[in-house]
Amino acid sequence: MQDHDVQDTIPRLADELMRFARVVARAKSMLNLGDLGADFSALMLLFPLRFRGPLRATDLAEIKQADPSTVSRQVAQLVKAGLARREADPVDGRASRIAITEAGLAAVERMQQARQSWLREALADWPADRIATFVGLFAEFNTSVEAQLATPRENA
Repeated sequence: MQDHDVQDTIPRLADELMRFARVVARAKSMLNLGDLGADFSALMLLFPLRFRGPLRATDLAEIKQADPSTVSRQVAQLVKAGLARREADPVDGRASRIAITEAGLAAVERMQQARQSWLREALADWPADRIATFVGLFAEFNTSVEAQLATPRENA
């Protein structure tokens, strides 16, 4: 793609990303998860706990790129709902880690199934090869954005 083509396309991409953010926000309420006992943002902490194992709250905050005090409140919701539990950190007995419970695993499965079902419906008219192409491009896009976010920037 030539430079002027990129310059013309970037504003459209920015608009589509904002549109996507609005759609995702609306879609959260359409997942029909029922009451899992915690806010949606707290429930999102279950995914790194599921796939990375027990973590300190500070690690969860870093993964989520959120304020540690916010994550601490979200963890408290998960513990109260029985979706996670605190356990001693084997490396530092003074610290604790957050671990997912069986109920938390069931909640993750429920959220994954709801999300996948919703996406299947949304993409029902798309040919399989087009979905595969989109998934590959979207993964490449996310990798590029994550790399950009990880790169320290000088103040302009």
